[in-house]
Amino acid sequence: MKHILKFTLLGLFGSVLAACSAGATDEGTTIRVATSPGPYSELFLEEVAPILEEKGYAIEEIEFTDLRSADVALQEGSADLNVDQHSLYLENFNEEASADLTAVTAIPTVPAGLFPGTKNALSKVAEGDKVGIPDDPSNYTRALLILQKAGWISLAEGADTSNLTEADIAENHVGIEIVPMQSATIPRTLADLSYAIIPGSIAYDADVDFSTILLEEDVLPQLFLQAVVSDPETADEAWVKDLVTIYQSDELQETIEQINEESNETYWVLPEAE
Repeated sequence: MKHILKFTLLGLFGSVLAACSAGATDEGTTIRVATSPGPYSELFLEEVAPILEEKGYAIEEIEFTDLRSADVALQEGSADLNVDQHSLYLENFNEEASADLTAVTAIPTVPAGLFPGTKNALSKVAEGDKVGIPDDPSNYTRALLILQKAGWISLAEGADTSNLTEADIAENHVGIEIVPMQSATIPRTLADLSYAIIPGSIAYDADVDFSTILLEEDVLPQLFLQAVVSDPETADEAWVKDLVTIYQSDELQETIEQINEESNETYWVLPEAE
């Protein structure tokens, strides 16, 4: 596992938050966290969980290799929390599974980005350049928005920006070849692509150097990652309120900003204050 947050100020961060909210906990409560590979579970385990433990909670990690299995565990009541999904994914799961999983707060998010393949500058783009993008619907949508932000394509007026398809491309200004592929394979094929759009968690897991990112997405509200619990009733419990306080704290924001300045392992975007 990578250790993404190792700054000495974090000990103070945890102590300050624990002191400020002492006495507000369900002491002795065990929080069962359904984790998935990637930066979000690691951020929770390394920086949020220790503060919860200082406040008297026990943290039990339940590891899953895929997000859907983690959500099923939440639905079935064998887990209490997940921090690895955005609102669109959550809505789709709830609809498909007739579930009532509930988002309680937006959390720091690693954006999708346009990364170099064989070309290392946006200005070098030319007709026929191959641009790898994810083929799953939500990340495909994000990729087309990034390509529009780069000025390489234009989307049709009135296109549904929550669910874009190839048919929504009104104009391909530079004649790039858009190559959809499985997200996890993109980092391994950079040598065969001029450029690539890689979801943040995939880039992180593949050790892609975030200092090379050429253009990052403007993260839409529905694409910020969420802390998710099993149902609306659970969202009212004291441990959830403590969790939300930590994620929304100025101290965590300052830590994330320091990471962005000092690390090339990841890059975080902060949600707007709630």
